[in-house]
Amino acid sequence: DEDAMVIDAVQKFAAFKVGCLVCVDDKGHLSGVISERDYITKIALLGRKSSETKVKEIATMSSKLITANVDETVEACMEKMLSSDIRHLPLVNDTGDLEGMISIKDLVKTTVMEKDETIKVLTNFALGKGGHFGSD
Repeated sequence: DEDAMVIDAVQKFAAFKVGCLVCVDDKGHLSGVISERDYITKIALLGRKSSETKVKEIATMSSKLITANVDETVEACMEKMLSSDIRHLPLVNDTGDLEGMISIKDLVKTTVMEKDETIKVLTNFALGKGGHFGSD
């Protein structure tokens, strides 16, 4: 809830062991994101009180929000995150409704798994295993 106090978001970061939460407006639509980085740079470092500051005052709101469509590739999502220096990316469907959230950690894990599979396939090929050689 974008009208919640920042302290509520911080408590959810800790409770759910996440670094970012989506914000929704009074109709339940995605309106922004708030991250641990927002808390550190806009509350802690400035001496503001998280119990007296609304989430929407420090969150990245929809006018500046970067999202990805659920159909976008891992590479496209990673490029968006790296070029914008963000660590979390809301995933939306074709109508703009929130489907989920991915982190740079999620993308790195997926990329490593894909590379490991490629290495396995190439190693097996080089050793004459699997594929058209008829043995596994």
